[in-house]
Amino acid sequence: MIATAKRDFPNLTGGRRLLSIVLGTTGETVRANESQKLLNWGYTAYDAVRLFDGGQPAATPAVWKGKANVLKLGRPEPIVVAVPTGSANKIKTQVSRPDPLVAPFTKYQAVGSLKVTLDDQPLADVPLVALEPVEQAGVFGRAWDALRLWIK
Repeated sequence: MIATAKRDFPNLTGGRRLLSIVLGTTGETVRANESQKLLNWGYTAYDAVRLFDGGQPAATPAVWKGKANVLKLGRPEPIVVAVPTGSANKIKTQVSRPDPLVAPFTKYQAVGSLKVTLDDQPLADVPLVALEPVEQAGVFGRAWDALRLWIK
């Protein structure tokens, strides 16, 4: 039996959907009861934690040779992870991206990733994209940043 359930939660738009698969039971009623137990356990044993809202930057690193000074990295949809109940305060995030970031960047261009850990164990690796385009600067802006990068 494959079953799914969706419940609304105040911190999640669209609610939370869980799926259960039960095999090897003696009857249909037993499968339905075990599936319901699994779904209820999933909702009580795990919390969905919203790390960033959709469109909210997870990082704003400096950009070289661009019309803008920073690049907003994030996701168009919210970044949500499921963790055991009560362990949300142990979540750590780290942005991994190329350095230096040299313009131009288009909207939704993949740029890096957000590594999410819980108690030093990997939990998720979420690709990050440019939330806004960054055009290349003019000749003088590019030359100035090239000189600054060379000195750096």
